[in-house]
Amino acid sequence: MGSRILVVEDDPQNLYLTRYLLEQGGYDVDVAHDGEEAVEKAREMEPDLILMDLLLPRLDGLEATRRILHSPGLEDVTVVALTAYSMTGDRDRAVQAGCVGYIPKPIEPGTFVRQVEGFLQGTEASEPDGR
Repeated sequence: MGSRILVVEDDPQNLYLTRYLLEQGGYDVDVAHDGEEAVEKAREMEPDLILMDLLLPRLDGLEATRRILHSPGLEDVTVVALTAYSMTGDRDRAVQAGCVGYIPKPIEPGTFVRQVEGFLQGTEASEPDGR
């Protein structure tokens, strides 16, 4: 069984592509559609990696990240911002909330799984373009 990844995404098309690519890469994927659900799912499944959209309903991705990382047993989970939200300072706000890196959307299907593998192994750079 592959690593457990929680994908937090409210857009059905982005969610479909992200989940498809990860499952084809051998990962065990669960999903959450908003920030509140992300916190609940993270506590239930204790994922190895969370791919967190930042602009979410009910609870934004930054606050969801903070709550997840302050949950017992989840302090060391790897959270990566996965978002089209790429204004000046967004990457810094994501890192301040606890994200270890940033993958911009739209994702590149040819390199996405390799980027995720890098974050799982702790070798992926946290540059805004995911390289």
